[in-house]
Amino acid sequence: MPYFHVVFTLPGPIADIAYQNQAVVYDLLLKTAAETLITIKHLGARIGLTAVLHTWGSTLTHHPHAHIIVPGAGVSPHGDSWIACRPRFFLSVQVLSRLFRRLFLESLTAAYQAGRLQFFTDQAALAQPAAFQTFLAALRKVEWVVYAKRPFGGPNAVLGYLSRYTHRTAIANSRLVAFDGERVTFKWKDYRAKADARYKLMTLDADEFIRRFLIHVLPDGFHRIRHYGLFANANRANNIALARRLLAVPDPTPSSRASDHAENGRDEEDCNACPCCGGRMIIVEAFEPGCQPRFWPVPSIGLDSS
Repeated sequence: MPYFHVVFTLPGPIADIAYQNQAVVYDLLLKTAAETLITIKHLGARIGLTAVLHTWGSTLTHHPHAHIIVPGAGVSPHGDSWIACRPRFFLSVQVLSRLFRRLFLESLTAAYQAGRLQFFTDQAALAQPAAFQTFLAALRKVEWVVYAKRPFGGPNAVLGYLSRYTHRTAIANSRLVAFDGERVTFKWKDYRAKADARYKLMTLDADEFIRRFLIHVLPDGFHRIRHYGLFANANRANNIALARRLLAVPDPTPSSRASDHAENGRDEEDCNACPCCGGRMIIVEAFEPGCQPRFWPVPSIGLDSS
């Protein structure tokens, strides 16, 4: 089935509030974007989706938005049939935009009334209810940006996207060009330009570069990757099993890696599995107690977790 890529972006004034209330506003962004897609009940079906929060623009500025992957099909309300969309059409972005705007502003108002928002410096006036209502009234009159990209090129493309895109940090090592001890030069993409003219260089003082990077460090315990609808953790296994039955698709066979382990009589401990990510660790050096290693880890200035 086709998988669609939908992006929900907060307008600048809301992003300014998010800067001072990250945990609350980022949570509202992910929840209301998901609610927007589920509320519309695409095709009259129950759908699933995976949402990923990004907070940066290409120049490391504050630009909160949610990337959401949605299959172009779902389970009928009674769970007795599978409903698919037309191959290259998902939903009207105008419909998505207006519903998203309404749901988000309603949730933001509820958070304000519950005393969950704080305002400082140039936002301090919004602590007054009258000023906050005026602020919201202006936002109800502008179009919010929701962008539906063309479908992915099949399940493998979805997996490729998830593997390299969901765990990105604000800047990758590959974008770093130079550091002279005082300033950092990096590549960025100007989406308003065309073709090769999009790729440009920017140089920032080291302090400013670090400041821009650190504004994208999320609050402790915040989950930036979330699953909703059919993909929600609580009942995902049962929902996927139902989808397989409706599509007459057999259960997946055990992975070749698992089969290889079984054939060779090896258990998980023999694979040197990383306790953090589960990946296989490779020994690069062994040394005796009290000895110095020859190969010290080289610190990276890219701050890229990938």
